[in-house]
Order: sequence, then structure tokens, then C-alpha cells
Amino acid sequence: MKNLLATLTITSLLFTSCNAQKADLIVYNGKVYTVNEKFDTAEAFAVKDGRIIGVGSSARIRKQFKATAEVDVAGKSVYPGFIDAHAHFFGYGESLQTADLRGTGSWEEVTQRLSQFATTHPEGWLIGRGWDQNDWTDKQFPDKAQLDLLFPDRPVLLTRIDGHAAVANQKALTTAGITGSYALTGGEIVENNGKLTGLLIDNAVDLVNRKIPESTASQAEKILLDAQAKCFAAGLTTIDDCGVDASLVSLVEKLHASKSLKMRLYLMLSDSEPNYTYLFSRGAIKTDRLNVRAFKVYADGALGSRGACLLHPYHDMPNKTGFMLSNPKHFEEIAEKIAKHNFQMCTHAIGDSANRSILKIYNKVLGGKNDKRWRIEHAQVVAPEDFGLFGSANIVPSVQPTHATSDMYWAGDRLGKERIKGAYAYKQLMQQNGWLPLGTDFPVEDINPIFTFYAATVRKDSKNYPAGGFQMENALSREEALRGMTVWAAKANFEEKEKGSIEIGKFADFIILDQDLMKSDPSKILNTQVLKTYVNGEKVYEKK
Repeated sequence: MKNLLATLTITSLLFTSCNAQKADLIVYNGKVYTVNEKFDTAEAFAVKDGRIIGVGSSARIRKQFKATAEVDVAGKSVYPGFIDAHAHFFGYGESLQTADLRGTGSWEEVTQRLSQFATTHPEGWLIGRGWDQNDWTDKQFPDKAQLDLLFPDRPVLLTRIDGHAAVANQKALTTAGITGSYALTGGEIVENNGKLTGLLIDNAVDLVNRKIPESTASQAEKILLDAQAKCFAAGLTTIDDCGVDASLVSLVEKLHASKSLKMRLYLMLSDSEPNYTYLFSRGAIKTDRLNVRAFKVYADGALGSRGACLLHPYHDMPNKTGFMLSNPKHFEEIAEKIAKHNFQMCTHAIGDSANRSILKIYNKVLGGKNDKRWRIEHAQVVAPEDFGLFGSANIVPSVQPTHATSDMYWAGDRLGKERIKGAYAYKQLMQQNGWLPLGTDFPVEDINPIFTFYAATVRKDSKNYPAGGFQMENALSREEALRGMTVWAAKANFEEKEKGSIEIGKFADFIILDQDLMKSDPSKILNTQVLKTYVNGEKVYEKK
């Protein structure tokens, strides 16, 4: 009898093994947040040819599938790969090759860092980014005097953290042919007592930027691959790169083909005639790792540099209201052109006047409810009566929660106590369509998506300020924040059927974290570490 039972057991195991479906990878023994429609959790899933083929309990998945590799998560939390719905992937890679001026406490510290950088980069332009005068004791904008003393023979351009202002030294101004201030649509060349200060606002920055030599092909490849490594380490598996030229598309395609670039990218082409001609002629581009179907347009500048276009003057500078970067006719014509060719329009709008102008143009061109998914990038300051303009034409507010916690120290000074109530209003914006994509806007903000989650839900800085959270009526729930960083971000790209959740048929893009974002104490969220990142079932990062 015992021999018969043993034989039956062995036969049963052999039968099960023979009938098990083949898989490339099984991930088991975890807390798997699927982020499906019901926000179900599971223990395990199986992967074949880069896609998920089964989700369920560890026992069932390991019985149903036989894989060439298995990963025991040992009880850790597993999430869909994070998607950054608004970033500057190539720009971030470029910033890794230039002077990092983030976190500087004064203009003196900026010049010290630049001098150190110059010793290891002795030739060509000196480029830096990341200063923010709002972080300094003296919150006045800097001028070029010290740069002229330190670098009289090398052109210097130091861009503010938001990219909407910069300081250039005299050599750079001379190279750009700037000899004095003059009227400029959507920008300002700042003078003081008739002399150039070197401070450039918005479109004025481009006058100098265009004189900087373009990256060579090998430099551009390094820029992309360096950015990729940092993003994978942060748990990012798809990036929306907001505002690039068509020339970058061919390089990305080449690196994807060679499999050196594995990052999935949603590229928005910049608002320029060559880019429109390129994409309208070629048509939308869609592969498993590349999606090009959108255009990025700039309506106004940034709040920090007072370039955001407001309905009423700045509270702390009553003679300024900011400005639009182009005339209204330009935005109307572009919207009609993009709609005619059935592409997506994504417009940077910060101030309440800029948001109102673009929202009205969108509503006119789109003509009511639709599934075009046209986006307002940032939607940072919105007048109370204008929130409904998002829902009336299904316009997608694409927001970056860390902007709220970075700006909260001084945003009230810019806007005043009443107008700030309509700023960084993520909950109110989410309610317009029932969903909301989230991003970081890196390198303007830190690349880390955990900061996005914390800012969206806790709305405090890393030092637990303010005690009750910043305008908590607009905080998101943890589930809403996670959806915003995964499946809702995918939806903003028309990709929700292929990524953003751990479900059968979708890409096997997932990450393993060292703690549970859904359950951990708020004070511990910022300490969360990415242990592993997978794209298409392939491990692309592991914490050492």
C-alpha cells in the first residue's frame, strides 16, 4: 500500500510538472500591488517573453508555471514600475555632465562650485544648473559681476533650477550678440541703471543657449545612458521626456535597436516648425519602448522667476503679472494644427492667466467631451472658476507634487493668501476626470519618485514641515498617488493597456522596494529604497 501511494504521488508530481506552462521568470512570496481596477494584491506572478502571463498566490503560480528563473521576494513589496509623466530625460542626462548647483545656499556658493567644476573641465563653455535664489538668505536675483571676474575669457551660462531664468557672463552675452536690453516677446534681458546684469528670463535664455555647441553623437549617447542608469536605480521604467527635437528620435531608435537603451520613453516634440513637419510627415511612432505622438508647448514661465502669467499682479511685486511666451494666435493655430493631424497637445501652463487661456483654446478646439487626452503640464495656479474647464473637455492636468513642497515656503508671497488656495490643488484637479498622472519634472526637482509619493500624500518636506501638511485638502490618498505614478501615468500616454499595472498581458515592468508604501509610517516613507528594477522581465538594476 505504501509503495502504491508513493508511486501515485510521484506520478502526480510528474504529471503536474509535465503539464506546467513554461515561463521565463516567476516572482513569488511577495506583497504584490497589482494596481489593477480593484487595487488587488497578490503573492506571485509569472513572466514569459517580457509579459505577465499569470498572477496569483505563490502556491498556484509555482504549480501552474515552470520557469527557468525564480525570485523569492521574501515578503517584500512589489509594485508596477514607476512612470514619470513629466520629466526631462535628456536634459537630466546633460545636467550630469555640467556643474550641479542644486542646494546652494548663496550666490557665493554657486561661484565656488563653478570654480571647482572648471578645474576638471578646463575648456569650452561653463554650464551649470540648479540655483534658486529663494533658498538664499539674500533672495535677490544674482548678477554677472563675479562671473566676469572669475571667467573673463570663458562663456558661462548658469540656469535657474526651473529652467526659466539664467545668468550669463559678459563673454557669453558678447558671443550671443547681446549688447543691451530690447523688447522681447515672452522674455526679458534685465538691466540695472542701463547696464546688463547678465540675468535672462525665459525666451531671453534661448538667445545664449543657441550659441552653445550641440552634443556630438557619442556625447548624446552617454547622456542618454547615464540618465537611464540613474532612472532605473530610482525604480523608473517609463519616462515622459517633455520637449525634445526630432533629431533625438533617431538616436533613441538606434540605441533601442542595439539594446543598450532599455528605458521606455514617451517623447514629446518641442513646439517648432521642423518638429511638426517631421512628425506630421512620418506619422505617430509606436514600438514597445518608444512612443512619439505628442507636442510640448510653453504658455508661460515659472512662478519662482515671476515669469508665470497671472490674472492679477504678483503679491510681492505689484508692477508685474508675468507674460505669455507667445501671442494667443500662435497657441490657437498650433492647437488647430495638432488636432487636424490627430496628435496630442501638452502645454506648460503655470499661472492662472496662462491656464485660463490654454484651457479656453483647448475647449474650443476639442469641442467638448473626447478621448484626445490633451494635457496641461503643471496646472500650477488655477482660478476657482476655471477648474471645470478641465472636465468639460476631458483635459488632463499633469502635475508634479514635489513642486508644492518646494514652493510652499515662498508661493504665498508670490500669490497672496487667497490666490494660493487654487495652487497645487491636486485633489481638486483629480476630481475633474477621476484620474491624475504624476511626475517629478526632473532635473527641476529630484529624480526620486518616492519624493513624489510623499509630497502627494503627506505634503511636507523632509524635515516634517509644516506640522499639519501644506493645504492638506488637496492631498491624495496613497492609492491615488500610486495610481498616478503607474497606471494613470500610462493612461496619459495612451498606454494603460500595456503597462502601469501587474496584470496578465502587460509588460513585466516592476520594482521591489524594501518597505510597503501603502502601510509604512509617513515618517519612514522617504527612507524607502529600491532593491531591484525589472523592465520586460529583465533585471536592469539591483541595489548593492
